[in-house]
Amino acid sequence: MDLHAVEDATLEPGVPRLVPTGLVIEAPAGCEAQVRPRSGLALRHAITMPNAPGTIDPGYRGEVRVILLNLGREPYTVHAGDRIAQMIVTRYEAVEWEEGDLADSRRGTGGFGSSGR
Repeated sequence: MDLHAVEDATLEPGVPRLVPTGLVIEAPAGCEAQVRPRSGLALRHAITMPNAPGTIDPGYRGEVRVILLNLGREPYTVHAGDRIAQMIVTRYEAVEWEEGDLADSRRGTGGFGSSGR
């Protein structure tokens, strides 16, 4: 779903800004909401989300607000009603961690770029 700003907000270059949406949700147990940037804002105005995807866990009951960052050179104003982000709700798998030795793998401890080209 699209998330809309509920008030005007000027995004100065390089300064993160929290933009309210007026939306409150109660995600079902075992689900999370993920907030993602809009590709059109990124392409046309260099507006992104520095924490993308943002996670809203099922225990959160406050307003959904979006952290926007202007990577452009000029201020950009978001107006009330503008689409500023997208949100999906998805299931997640809860895990319980166990302490112990790890199994061997072909990749081992190889880091960035070690799995191929």
